[in-house]
Amino acid sequence: MARNTYQSRLNQLEEDVLYLSELVSERVRYALDALEDKDERKAQEVIEGDHEINRIYLDLEQDCIDLLALQQPVAGDLRFIAASFKIITDLERIGDLATNLAQYAIDAENDVYTEVDIRRIGDAALDMVDQAMDAYETEDTDLCQSVAERDDSLDTMCDNASQSIVRDLMSGDDFEGDGDLEPETALVDVRRLLLTVRDLERIGDHAVNVAARTLYMIDNDDSLLF
Repeated sequence: MARNTYQSRLNQLEEDVLYLSELVSERVRYALDALEDKDERKAQEVIEGDHEINRIYLDLEQDCIDLLALQQPVAGDLRFIAASFKIITDLERIGDLATNLAQYAIDAENDVYTEVDIRRIGDAALDMVDQAMDAYETEDTDLCQSVAERDDSLDTMCDNASQSIVRDLMSGDDFEGDGDLEPETALVDVRRLLLTVRDLERIGDHAVNVAARTLYMIDNDDSLLF
């Protein structure tokens, strides 16, 4: 393969990874909207859109394999392709988590624990993803470090939310609503909310993975990988 063709394929890979990240971020945002507004139509759109994310992921995976196998890249190019290969995996998993959130929005029956600000937590997790991808696009090591540092704050938000939910459940505090929820219904809704918080925390974890791979790609620095 001619050098200019090879470089063109590298450039296209970067563009395609960035496109996938934009699509995934959009799906997470739609899922958060669906949870906040109880918008079943938007939630269904997220679920149906997961097929497109999976298709793009598989295409990009094959592109990375082809570049690695056919070109035997070295140094910076090798790190770029390897990082991109790992990053698309994290993006695909974030897409799966967005689908989970959308399904929670569809399944939700009651407004429970409105003191837990799901939107605030979700926006924080999504902002980490966007910042990590900005670092990938601009090769900004400071942004990589910033994403990793913000993970502690997100973990604290998620821990506090989960503890609040469990504490109120154990104390017998009622949910918002008419106060007449059946115990079984209440437990199902609480479990769903706890899973929502858990999945938002996982989105943040994947953002850190993206930042870690990007830092390694830029500077051969593996300090965030372990």
